Amino acid sequence: MLEEVSYTLIVIILALNSLIAIYGIVYRRSLVKKLISLTILSDTIFVAVILAGFYFTHPLIPPVYEDLSGGNVDYMIKHASDPLPQALVLTGIVIGLAINALIAFGIIQAYRLTGTTDAKKIIEILSGSGVEE
Repeated sequence: MLEEVSYTLIVIILALNSLIAIYGIVYRRSLVKKLISLTILSDTIFVAVILAGFYFTHPLIPPVYEDLSGGNVDYMIKHASDPLPQALVLTGIVIGLAINALIAFGIIQAYRLTGTTDAKKIIEILSGSGVEE
């Protein structure tokens, strides 16, 4: 019972966090705020993927194969967490870090060229100076 309530609460919090991050990406004009919102959204997705491979059982054991003779296989299936989502999230974190660094570099260059991080002002400045979008 308690596991179901905590799982439901975590899912609701993740959904609200995703909606707030999507709002920041869509409706904020500052490129820095958009990048922060994008990072929050990706981290929320990573937590959701980890949660998909997590079992709310006690005790939770690591998925290490030691001695699988006898009844240990059933015990391990019921109590071990799935390592695949964890590996995928680690890969996603590395890729996300590289993409965030690239986007941050683009924001810095846009600020150097235009003097602002406001997306609409950047478009106005660049379209007014003859540079096409």
